Amino acid sequence: EDPSSSCSMQNSLAPELPGFYYDPEKNRYFRLLPGHNNHNPLTKDSIQHKAMECKRLRLLEEEEKQNQKTTRAGLNSSVLLQKRQLGLLSSTSYCRYIHELKVNSMQRRKIEIHSPDSSVAGTNNFKIIVADVACERIFTVNDVEHGGCKYGIINLSGLGKESLTVEMYDNLYFTNRKVNSVCWASLTHPDSHLCLMGIAETPGCASLLPASLFSSTNPGDRPGMLCSFKISTAWSCAWCLNPQADNCFSTGLTRRVLVTNVVTGHRQTFGTSSDVLAQQFATQTPVLYNGCRSGEIFSIDVRQRNRKGQSWKAIRLFHGSAVTSIHLMEAEHYLMAADMAGKIKLWDLRTAKCVKQYKGHHNEYALLPLHVNEEEGLLIAVGQDCYTRIWSLQDAHLLRTIPSPHPSSKDAIPSVVFSSRLGGSRGVPGLLMAVKQDLYHFSYN
Repeated sequence: EDPSSSCSMQNSLAPELPGFYYDPEKNRYFRLLPGHNNHNPLTKDSIQHKAMECKRLRLLEEEEKQNQKTTRAGLNSSVLLQKRQLGLLSSTSYCRYIHELKVNSMQRRKIEIHSPDSSVAGTNNFKIIVADVACERIFTVNDVEHGGCKYGIINLSGLGKESLTVEMYDNLYFTNRKVNSVCWASLTHPDSHLCLMGIAETPGCASLLPASLFSSTNPGDRPGMLCSFKISTAWSCAWCLNPQADNCFSTGLTRRVLVTNVVTGHRQTFGTSSDVLAQQFATQTPVLYNGCRSGEIFSIDVRQRNRKGQSWKAIRLFHGSAVTSIHLMEAEHYLMAADMAGKIKLWDLRTAKCVKQYKGHHNEYALLPLHVNEEEGLLIAVGQDCYTRIWSLQDAHLLRTIPSPHPSSKDAIPSVVFSSRLGGSRGVPGLLMAVKQDLYHFSYN
């Protein structure tokens, strides 16, 4: 018997009656009551939450028993090796299927977090984790009880196959700013600084912090912020690595884009018709891609001077809902974008057409990021339902759905990082998941 049968309304053959809910366990209808009553009435929200929790617990039980099944029939390592030896599989297809097997065999293990700076490590909920390019460090944003956020950096060098221990360094100076967006910045050396966009009371605030603030050295030797200025509400940020726009970072604001040179202080402003919720610079050219609340995606060449109107927009793409995340692929011919309708699309920038759609993502209102690993051929996204989903980049096939270790809620949406080198060039491969106060490692080997 399916353990989720008692939790699912869809399994019942009873007809649906307006204003009533059919309980298959008790074989009777119950009246749905308004949700504002104080005596804990039966509502559609409570029923849906119970069904989701039953599904989550069932999937967790299957994971603990290692009952994950591959999503393609007959896919196993021995069959793949045999086909490869017989010449029935190309090396590219063989590697892609092996990565699918690795995804399905990942097991969750909890990571122990040590903090040399503070005795309160792990007591604040993770909100955002962002890895640097080498995946040696992870910048964390943690919610604090009295409001605002606490920032820190986790060093992954101690993350090994046997030992699951990491060091977390806190910065106790900036705890009153709520963060909407974070990106690493390469100013003096690769990933030397951090761009923070958020709200510091009213209006918003943009800050560029040295990563050396988060270290175990003498606090008196710590440098201050390189730049900080007040702006309208900031939604997104991006750092430019192209030498033609050196030392520049962009800020996505309410109805405008602000590009700032942190050394000279020079700023360029581009007016938009909507809030800019997602941004990324190209590396081969100084072009900035922007995703808007209106569903529009457009590019800006930051070498041009400000123009009146919006004639400076080059490539223009359109989603049916607010764009929450964009990712430019390595060859810079394709752009991945996700929106608040839960749609993830791969766009060909040369033809301005959608060439693939990745189905199964869940989102209604949250700013949720995409994680693309072209080396392993994987796309990873966490939904508003707190499930982490992994797709094949090649054919948009959903490979695995990972339930959250904690009950689903608005303040418990996991934040993830995936890399084949967690901790540096000799690091371990896998998926890091931060949810509530805990950090987990899913081994990918």
